[in-house]
Amino acid sequence: MQYDAIVIGGGPAGSTAAAVLAAKGRHVVVLEKEKFPRYHIGESLLPYGYFTLERIGVLDRMKASHFTRKHSVQFVGASGRASVPFYFSQQLDHEASATWQVLRSEFDQLLLDNAREKGAEVIEEITVRELIQPNGAVTGVKAIAKDGAQHEFHAPITIDATGRDAFAVTRNGWKVRDPHLNKIAVWTYYKGALRDPGIDEGATTVAYVPEKGWFWYIPLAGDIVSVGVVAEKDYLYKDTRDLAAIFHREVKKNAWIEKHLAAGQQFGPYRVTGEYSYRSRHCAADGLVLTGDAFGFLDPVFSSGVLLALRSGELAADAVDAALKAGDASASRFAAYGAQVCAGVEAMRKLVYAFYNHAFSFRVFITEFPQLKGDMTDCLIGNLFRDFRPLFDAVAKFAAVPEPLPHGKPLATGEVPESCR
Repeated sequence: MQYDAIVIGGGPAGSTAAAVLAAKGRHVVVLEKEKFPRYHIGESLLPYGYFTLERIGVLDRMKASHFTRKHSVQFVGASGRASVPFYFSQQLDHEASATWQVLRSEFDQLLLDNAREKGAEVIEEITVRELIQPNGAVTGVKAIAKDGAQHEFHAPITIDATGRDAFAVTRNGWKVRDPHLNKIAVWTYYKGALRDPGIDEGATTVAYVPEKGWFWYIPLAGDIVSVGVVAEKDYLYKDTRDLAAIFHREVKKNAWIEKHLAAGQQFGPYRVTGEYSYRSRHCAADGLVLTGDAFGFLDPVFSSGVLLALRSGELAADAVDAALKAGDASASRFAAYGAQVCAGVEAMRKLVYAFYNHAFSFRVFITEFPQLKGDMTDCLIGNLFRDFRPLFDAVAKFAAVPEPLPHGKPLATGEVPESCR
């Protein structure tokens, strides 16, 4: 089974990379361990994801979908007082300013089907077990199907888009956790909870838990709301490990959340996930490139996860296509790709650090630096791949701004992964 490229994982990053490569005429296969549709968290899109969705040809289906339209985000203080909604159209005069709150089972299915339609071969319910590395460089993968049959797939380049499973990162010991963004989340769903009227119906709400963390409140299709609390692990588990008890204890600490949920009915399980923020020590090795959550993940307070998956999948595909044209799949080919993705992540990471700093206030910042409101807005809506130095020079006057993480570069030729030392 010989291909131009192998994509491990059929989520937003993998399906985007496969669609871009297939549209360029590349022979690409997607290996997905699950059967779609499947459940996934991460339901809120950012406006700048529009442009990747446009490139891969799914905008018409997004516009025709039943997904809730998202025009704004609002912040709610611990007292329960909500800010005026921040409308994306105030900064972005484009139809991209109205984005979506998605059911990930349906959204991811749409993207995977699109990759198929573009010409990618998609194989579901097949689990990649091993990278093939005869001389150090990755030249393919070994996988096992649902029926137990073993298969080998060969290609000059493999794209790891395995999400938080982080196939290569886990096996090579490349995961580096963010030193301060070590939060966990507990979440569930409600039917019939309160929604704001009119254009604000689909607004994302970020509601503070005093001194501790925050809630997300995301209105979805079918009168469903996704709601979860994010805070330090030790704080959330201080009394109990019962997820329902933890969730409802925290609900009582924000009047807005308590009021909005009181009108609805909780359904389904309570879920938990942790260790939100990490990055791979390397973005690529010879014959291998990482993308989406398999490369890194950032605290979700500003809903950057899907945006970064879409955009990094697109950038990875372009870098892979260039490498194939050059006949060179060495890690160094992906230095510019890794630097660009890391720069975008670092912009959002600095904003996340500011959010968690009690000395920082978005309102006070904009009052003092009104000329930087556009830069701040660009960062919030996902226009991350630009120069934000003036913005964060100003933010640093209110709160500590973290230095860029040093990792995320390609594995140097001859460098041995930690797992092999």
